[in-house]
Amino acid sequence: MGFFDKLKAGLKKTKDAVFGQVDAVIKSFRKVDEELLEELEEILICSDVGAETTEYIIDELRDRVKSGNIKEAEDVRVALREILRELVGEGEPLKLDTTPSVILVIGVNGVGKTTSIGKISANLKAQGKKVVVAAADTFRAAAIEQLAVWCDRAGVDLIRQNEGSDPAAVVYDAVGAAKNRGADVLIVDTAGRLHNKKNLMDELAKIGRVLEREIPGASRETLLVLDSTTGQNALIQAREFKNACDITGLILTKLDGTAKGGAVFSIRRTVGLPVKYIGVGEQIDDMQPFDAEMFVGAIIGSEDAE
Repeated sequence: MGFFDKLKAGLKKTKDAVFGQVDAVIKSFRKVDEELLEELEEILICSDVGAETTEYIIDELRDRVKSGNIKEAEDVRVALREILRELVGEGEPLKLDTTPSVILVIGVNGVGKTTSIGKISANLKAQGKKVVVAAADTFRAAAIEQLAVWCDRAGVDLIRQNEGSDPAAVVYDAVGAAKNRGADVLIVDTAGRLHNKKNLMDELAKIGRVLEREIPGASRETLLVLDSTTGQNALIQAREFKNACDITGLILTKLDGTAKGGAVFSIRRTVGLPVKYIGVGEQIDDMQPFDAEMFVGAIIGSEDAE
């Protein structure tokens, strides 16, 4: 099964719960009027698209009706796809211009951070890149062991110390290993549970200083992992982390387990960060770089399906 087929299957809950209802509404109206738009608004809000983003979408549709670009109910589907495609933006590839380049992976416990690192490692290795992973989440019990399992599955090297060790010290060792082994990418796992934003910022700043000192000028991505099943809670997390540190992109996990996939659109619009990876399953190859056209097509159908 190709990734697009996996994506379609993974997003089936969202498609059935949300955009299946959109189809039903569109088919029940012969003309576009305010009642149709109100029903669409209710569906989008219930799908966790979010009130503000839903208002934006409905206003866009209303403007297109006024300008004559939407004349029939079936035109709404085409317009909605276009609006969603614009909202979700482009998937921006990872910036990995130096050897080694660095990917910092952040996020609260339970969002799929460890599995994401394993899957991204496997994805990069499949592209011919040599990957080293730093187990710098030294605070959570069993975090290092779980990461070791995923690194073994991906076939990449893991640099680790004992639980409770200084995360910056782990990163220091990992940088040395990445240099010695000629690694293309160093992926750094970070603590998912710190007491407050100051602790988070202090820990990431300390890691950042080690990286700047040991590999100055290295390309660096800071990717925030969000659990798609939490809907608007994921948006709140994105806002908080964005305020605390310099995030370059998002990883959306567990899209196969939710009917709340509409939250993707509000997250992208509100925090203004590109989605770089999406995950739709538990297998090692179930996470891929984000493709906006593929994503929207899997939810609401492609133009070819019209």
